[in-house]
Amino acid sequence: MKYYSLNKKAPITTFENAVVKGLAPDKGLYFPEKITPLPQSFFDNIDNFSHAEIAFEAIKQFVSPEISEAELKRIVEDTLSFDFPIEKLTEHISTLELFHGPTMAFKDVGARFMARCLGYFNKDNTNEVTVLVATSGDTGGAVANGFLGVKGVNVVILYPSGKVSDIQEKQLTTLGKNIRALEVNGVFDDCQDMVKRAFLDEELTSKMQLTSANSINVARWLPQMFYFFFAYKQLHNSHKDIVFSVPSGNFGNICAGMMAQQLGLPIKHFIAANNANNVVTEFLKTENYQPKPSVQTISNAMDVGNPSNFIRIQEIYNQDFNVLKNNLTSYSYTDEDTCKALKEMYNDYNYVADPHGAVGYLGCKDYLKTNPNAHCVFLETAHPTKFLDVVEDVIKENIELPPQILSVMDKKKKATKISSYEELKSFLLK
Repeated sequence: MKYYSLNKKAPITTFENAVVKGLAPDKGLYFPEKITPLPQSFFDNIDNFSHAEIAFEAIKQFVSPEISEAELKRIVEDTLSFDFPIEKLTEHISTLELFHGPTMAFKDVGARFMARCLGYFNKDNTNEVTVLVATSGDTGGAVANGFLGVKGVNVVILYPSGKVSDIQEKQLTTLGKNIRALEVNGVFDDCQDMVKRAFLDEELTSKMQLTSANSINVARWLPQMFYFFFAYKQLHNSHKDIVFSVPSGNFGNICAGMMAQQLGLPIKHFIAANNANNVVTEFLKTENYQPKPSVQTISNAMDVGNPSNFIRIQEIYNQDFNVLKNNLTSYSYTDEDTCKALKEMYNDYNYVADPHGAVGYLGCKDYLKTNPNAHCVFLETAHPTKFLDVVEDVIKENIELPPQILSVMDKKKKATKISSYEELKSFLLK
């Protein structure tokens, strides 16, 4: 598969180069040259395939021939070492739990897949690669865990000071080895802007190989397709239209779902469930895309004022606003709405969600008001214990900490505080 820059001013490149470089030389995100739908027989027989077999078929065309089929099967099986269960709340609402991996967040899949691809490409290379990543919450921990100990790869994670949960901070600041954390005096958009600036700094890139593990990287973004296939396998016998409500921040997850749809997965519609950072919700109302500074919410992983992956979504729909709007609905919710949803799910269904899942649940409820026959699946993107203070305060119960969380609670945080791009650059050059 070849990849092109969405800014259309850079050379066509390979999957390996797109992964290693992260961003194209013209600052654009990479996008595959073509998308070939899977045969109908694959969907007809999906019940007969394991998760690893489904994922292999979904991702194969995007990495071939640079990774052999045998190696890709090994990477996929190693990536998917945990489950993705569906929990039914009502006749028309289910949740897909994506928090059963090592850091208890949906980003474990993309981080593990990318780490294994980069390790494969780097196995005979004596040069080191530095993975530079900004996080609004869960990306940092997932990337830190996924890349821990990978040969020839150093990881530098930027996170906004005081704007990730205590557990999220522990997961990205306590591993040591090849993982470094930078605590930024600012918001997530400041972290993301610093990362993008570093990629474009020729003085920096002439001295070191930088790549990104945010969802701007194709190897982090594309594996997120897998979730939607796994949900379809569990739900398709209901014979209802399947709609996904995706808590959306940088829009990588929902964009991956749209790629799954392009491969032929029978998804009826998508809901982008936003918190107060509602750039896309407003765009679908006005056709005016207006990025703005992010605001802090209790669903912090979605605190993004300029979602990077929305340009990929527009590319999928050929920049046609009406076609996009026919396939995407977006709602925005306040923290108060989110807390009410957390309480409702606990009281009515005995289900403990996290704040991001609660926003997705609200998206389902609103969509079903005008589409009552659909089966709406919201993505539960992180374990509720990662947002312990918020969730326990709302449901008035203590939540038992799972082993993945207990393992980091007593570890010592190690992070370097920075306030400017110049400080980031100095840190990287040292």
